[in-house]
Amino acid sequence: MSTVAAAAAGAGPRYHSGFGNHFASEALPGALPQGRNSPQRCAYGLYAEQFSGSAFTAPRHANRRSWLYRIRPAAVHDSFRRIDDGHITGRFDEPAPSPNQLRWSPPPLPREPTDFIAALATLGGNGSPEQQLGCGIHWYAANRSMSERFFYDADGELLLVPQQGALRLATELGVIEVQPPEIAVLPRGLRFRVELLESAARGYVCENFGAPFRLPDLGPIGSNGLANPRDFQTPVAWYEDREGEFELVAKFAGHLWSARIDHSPLDVVAWHGNNAPYKYDLRRFNTLGSISYDHPDPSIFLVLQSVSDTPGVDAIDFVVFPPRWLAMEDTFRPPWFHRNIASEFMGLIEGVYDAKAEGFAAGGASLHNCMSGHGPDAATYEKATAADTSRPVQLTDTMAFMFETRTVIRPTRYALETPLLQRDYAQVWRGLKKHFALDAAPAAPAAPRGRRGA
Repeated sequence: MSTVAAAAAGAGPRYHSGFGNHFASEALPGALPQGRNSPQRCAYGLYAEQFSGSAFTAPRHANRRSWLYRIRPAAVHDSFRRIDDGHITGRFDEPAPSPNQLRWSPPPLPREPTDFIAALATLGGNGSPEQQLGCGIHWYAANRSMSERFFYDADGELLLVPQQGALRLATELGVIEVQPPEIAVLPRGLRFRVELLESAARGYVCENFGAPFRLPDLGPIGSNGLANPRDFQTPVAWYEDREGEFELVAKFAGHLWSARIDHSPLDVVAWHGNNAPYKYDLRRFNTLGSISYDHPDPSIFLVLQSVSDTPGVDAIDFVVFPPRWLAMEDTFRPPWFHRNIASEFMGLIEGVYDAKAEGFAAGGASLHNCMSGHGPDAATYEKATAADTSRPVQLTDTMAFMFETRTVIRPTRYALETPLLQRDYAQVWRGLKKHFALDAAPAAPAAPRGRRGA
């Protein structure tokens, strides 16, 4: 038997607009109960099921839950059994991390048929999925759609950052199509299937073990700017009624588990709530920056945050460096040299990152852990210190991002042993010359100019 909701076969996915809203959606008229969540008998013979993403007693502003009205409850499947984890892990207790700066070349696209689950490889992480603290950082390179199997991650919320190739994410709560430079976020435990809309796909995944991602407060910025809530899109209800021989794969407590299931779990006909997947186009980020002097802290590029129990200190920041204008006068315009208490994992979606002239390729990654010094390479430094800053310059060919955490990111054995690791990465700073000279001191401090060109 195979019945697929008309929305799937139509012109394309449809979406609700807004971040964190309480949505109500139905793929069949009257499927959504009115005035109650769990009636004695649901329309169309559906089952009511609550999908919780937070503690029941969490404050209203932080409470995440949705009510689903589905053909079969999520409990209907065979027993799970452990399967090979491949390069996936949720444990970060070995090998011991080092303060060395690390960088990887992009993973090659596979030659053998490889779907999204098989493609996932963990580069690093921290904390523990059992304790619901920290994160796992993965990348993927796939060339095959998931057709007869489905996946859910009980360990964390998934932030997908495609770098090459469009994806169709068929989920319990609707269909999302996402392509670079868009992102998608899937709640912890949501069941889904990843289909490739092109011959191959590659990208990054941040697995958030802690509090769900939210939009940051804007403080003195005001009520507008950065990622605007209206630009986030959550899919409308969609379902498929398929029976057959399928596999349900779960990531639980850091390992992969498999269960036989005789129907598609994407059978939610209607739902309402705020625990739902969404996507966002990074090109819509409203970038703010200095129009006088100095390079602002990268927190000005914050898209999403997972808050910690310490006010003002996030467990995870998702930061983006999009195309933008640089207008600061008498200023070193690329990111300055720095050492952070936070740890930074960085990826490049497209183009060139303005702090690295070479070696940091789209699809690649870098890791600068707590207090490890880093910044622009020698070529970028020389170019920036000689640049004419009397005129603004526009950065166009770029889209980089960063997963930043308050705790050390521990690389996995796979990450340290893969031939993709650039073992000469530290050489990018060896070319920085000594410019110190006692006779080069300025005669007097330069006074700020009242207006450009004055």
